[in-house]
Amino acid sequence: MGLTIKKVAKLRRRGAIGRYLDGGRYGLPGLYLIIGGRNNAHWELRFELNGRARWMGLGSCRVFTLKDARERAKKHRQHLADGNDPLQLRRAERAAKAAAAAATKTFKECAEAYLEDNRAKWKSAKHGKQWVTSLANHVYPKIGNLDVAAIEMPHVLSVLEQRVDAQLGFPAGQFWKVRTVSADRVRNRVELILNYAVARGYRDGAKPNPARWDALKHIFPQPTELNTDKHHAAVPYADLPALFAELRRREGVGARALEFLILTAARTGEVVGVTWDEIDFDKELWVVPAERMKGKREHCVPLSSACIDLLRNLYREDGNPNIFIGARQPRLSNTALSEVLKRLGRQETVHGFRSSFSDWAHEQTAHSDHTIEISLAHKVGTKVEQAYRRGNMFDKRRRLMADWARHCTTPTRAGRSAKVVGINEARQ
Repeated sequence: MGLTIKKVAKLRRRGAIGRYLDGGRYGLPGLYLIIGGRNNAHWELRFELNGRARWMGLGSCRVFTLKDARERAKKHRQHLADGNDPLQLRRAERAAKAAAAAATKTFKECAEAYLEDNRAKWKSAKHGKQWVTSLANHVYPKIGNLDVAAIEMPHVLSVLEQRVDAQLGFPAGQFWKVRTVSADRVRNRVELILNYAVARGYRDGAKPNPARWDALKHIFPQPTELNTDKHHAAVPYADLPALFAELRRREGVGARALEFLILTAARTGEVVGVTWDEIDFDKELWVVPAERMKGKREHCVPLSSACIDLLRNLYREDGNPNIFIGARQPRLSNTALSEVLKRLGRQETVHGFRSSFSDWAHEQTAHSDHTIEISLAHKVGTKVEQAYRRGNMFDKRRRLMADWARHCTTPTRAGRSAKVVGINEARQ
């Protein structure tokens, strides 16, 4: 007599240890109920192949009913009838699934692997952080959990056409339209990650990359045609003397750091990261190491007497190499300078002071374009010209920075700036 639902339940309830054949009219040959105790019961299929008895597990009784076990046993019996070993077929199937799972990655998993493998390529820690932040904010919520092999054009469009809230002076609206530069950077990052997925075998290389601009240009305007990202707003150079006078009346490390930034026309990151060992008081020189420069080249900044006086009056903390010390951290934060500028009632950006310097130097002095651009740590001319200019521009740059400091620290009537012309300086 074969097994029944009631008999299986009774045997399991009693914990009747043993093997029970599913024989009889409805039973399936070789199917056994194996009971090892009240909480231990499973199904097995016994079959013979090449004169040898084999046993094959079919799962727990908690998961599979008698009907399920008979259906599973029947399937393996069919394989046996076709001359195949059910055990070998199952092993091959499991191996194939494991291989497929190993080759399957979500977009987020693939992106994280890409970031890890390409960490050495980042220009700076800030650059790497921008990658992570942009993906987390704009990409992962849309396609992060999708199989990277399944990413198609509609998925990329869902990223680029998503609605973003108003933030940092940008209006709310479609990502590509209201933050075009940021959206194009995200597009490029998605494209690189999908290319990486192909190289790693997570994605079919025969499929075109849906994030490439060649495909998207038929949908979106060129970034250069639809660039709504704002340039860094700059304080008019004519306003600098009055603003600088007010800044000098303010107390605090942030105010002194902003004062130093204006006088040196440096970037925020370069200023908040400056250390005492970068300053040569005897030569009145600030040497910014290559790793802290945007262009990854050492930059020497001639310091005006106003800069030297500012530095000599700053407090030094034992054991702390930083010049501008934060209230709760070893160095000042990047946002501290922006906060000082806001408290001065200005809506412009801190980075805009570099534009203020450039506008003043080009419009109000006879210093050469090369002198001005090199003072801003910009690359000018060919590599040969750059090598030559770096060798003979320092004295000219020192005069330029002294003129700039004089402009910033000298009050003028009705806010007008006096025109400054470098002595014996002809425009080249």
